[in-house]
Amino acid sequence: MSDTDMREIAMQAKAWPFEEARKVLARLGGKKPEKGYVLFETGYGPSGLPHIGTFGEVLRTTMVRRAFEMMSDIPTRLFAFSDDMDGLRKVPDNVPNQELLAQHLGKPLTQVPDPFGTHDSFGQHNNARLQAFLDSFGFEYEFRSATECYKSGEFDQALLDVLRNYEKVQNIMLPSLGEERRKTYSPFLPICPETGIVLQVPVVELNPEAGTIVYEREDGKKVETEVTGGKCKLQWKPDWAMRWHALGVDYEMSGKDLTDSVKLSGKICRALGSRPPENLTYELFLDEQGQKISKSKGNGLSMEEWLTYATPESLANFMFAKPKTAKRLYFDVIPKQVDEYYAHVRSFDGQEPAKKLESPAWHIHNGQPPKDVPPLSFSILLNLASVCNAEDPSVLWGFISRYVPGATPQNNLALDKLVGYAVRYYQDFVKPTKKYRLPVGKEVEALQELKARLDNMPEDADGEAAQTAVYEVGKAHEFDNLRDWFKAQYEILLGQETGPRMGSFIALYGLRETSDLIDRALKGEDLSA
Repeated sequence: MSDTDMREIAMQAKAWPFEEARKVLARLGGKKPEKGYVLFETGYGPSGLPHIGTFGEVLRTTMVRRAFEMMSDIPTRLFAFSDDMDGLRKVPDNVPNQELLAQHLGKPLTQVPDPFGTHDSFGQHNNARLQAFLDSFGFEYEFRSATECYKSGEFDQALLDVLRNYEKVQNIMLPSLGEERRKTYSPFLPICPETGIVLQVPVVELNPEAGTIVYEREDGKKVETEVTGGKCKLQWKPDWAMRWHALGVDYEMSGKDLTDSVKLSGKICRALGSRPPENLTYELFLDEQGQKISKSKGNGLSMEEWLTYATPESLANFMFAKPKTAKRLYFDVIPKQVDEYYAHVRSFDGQEPAKKLESPAWHIHNGQPPKDVPPLSFSILLNLASVCNAEDPSVLWGFISRYVPGATPQNNLALDKLVGYAVRYYQDFVKPTKKYRLPVGKEVEALQELKARLDNMPEDADGEAAQTAVYEVGKAHEFDNLRDWFKAQYEILLGQETGPRMGSFIALYGLRETSDLIDRALKGEDLSA
């Protein structure tokens, strides 16, 4: 299929990244911007380390960027912008040498010593962590530092525009503030030449022609300073607007908690003479209890935790789905996301071009999903680990190599990774919650018959044959709802309320092994041992 044909299909694609990309294309009217490219931006506050929200924002923005590139030849760039000139407001709980940081509260992050001792400043340390973080996932981006933009003069013209439109900015901001804050609020935050602290002080005089302001310190002294050259920075919302104006940002998404900030910054951007970027407001993640995830509370799931139990691609699959819908981000979502991701990859090649553009696999891999897809699901590996009480991947491989002839950890790398994830997940989350029960009533006779059927099957019977036997036994023993029969097997044999397709599990675990497992359950033995 030609590039022209694919572009036509992309123009009609319904996946949300294409919908967002069409907003950008409509903004441009099909013409290349004066700056020569379309600018996508993501923001990062380097007072803390990169986290799962950082990953999600860069990933989703990249998906929109790639969708745009399917529809247009206009060059694109993605800036990962660090607000590293922001003053250090409090000492983070998760860093060393906190006493050292406490001595530098209020200073720009790039003027605060690095508590880790690896960089010239705390801001530079976290910036390096951000770049290493993004590089590890293969993101294509350009890192930009607020400190460098302010001090190099790149923001000078935009800062002078803020000064010339000072009253307009104030008229936008003041109604959003409390009464006390209104009395002293100014969009400009001077950097004290004596202490290096970012000051929140009243501005008493404006000199737009000279490019200066006069502010009043706490001791009553009035000081004149230029607003350019890094001698002042802006308050958060005016700063965001000024950045859009200075850089010509065309697209930036943000969380629902910044909805009001987007509106105010958009008004300020217009007051400066620019059009604010196209925006997608994404919903925030929820924890196990349905509460909003908070970095300070530590609820929810971290990047490191997800990647301990599953692949980055499974997390990308989670991020792709319904960004405007609030979703629980907790350990129990991992197995489903892993299996959904591989299901999308597995079905990709057989789909029509239009369907491929709707697939998460296209957006996760920019149209080139991998070919190495595990022949077993994460869920069934979890159940195998469960019945084996596995502590080591080699235990599972003993069964896998029989089920998938010729399979080894060396020639099935994707499967080997999945096995390792499954063992870790089982040990940490499944094993502590397992609760077996004894069979009761007609369950006893049903299990006896199932055991007998398995014993009489040929060694090479496949999963479909085993599934048929399970189904027929359930019908023969008149379970009102076959789900009750399946649930009974899960609770009695696996110690859990849900489980795999039993035929597939039996084929993987083995007919004789399953028969022995049923026998032990009928005798009342401890299956958790």
